[in-house]
Amino acid sequence: MRKIYHAAHIYMIVGVITGLYYREITKLNDFTGDTQLGVVHTHLLALGMLFFLIVLVLEKVFTLSAGGRLFTWFFWVYNGGLALTVAMMLVHGTQTVLGAETSPAITGMAGLGHIVLTVGLVLFFVNLGKRIPAKT
Repeated sequence: MRKIYHAAHIYMIVGVITGLYYREITKLNDFTGDTQLGVVHTHLLALGMLFFLIVLVLEKVFTLSAGGRLFTWFFWVYNGGLALTVAMMLVHGTQTVLGAETSPAITGMAGLGHIVLTVGLVLFFVNLGKRIPAKT
């Protein structure tokens, strides 16, 4: 349970920091257009902090971690997918604010991050389904 709590807490901290980063980099560069930096903090707070707070409650009710390797796979795959997605959003958004050309590889890596994130969600629901008791 502590691992889930720590994940939620770290995502909260990083989410707040990326919101500050967005505000400051756009202000310093007098940038007023659209950029992916504007949604990085909401991705981290919703898909990171809020999601893991919900997982924490479900852990308490259904003991999700008793799923063993399935839970471990979910935890690391999901976190890896979210980290890759957010990192690419940060790179793309920063390049947009600085007026730099964005490589198509950034978009491809972000897509890969979304795919990995989806695999993590599938693992989560498979594990949750196995931990919910069958109707008697």
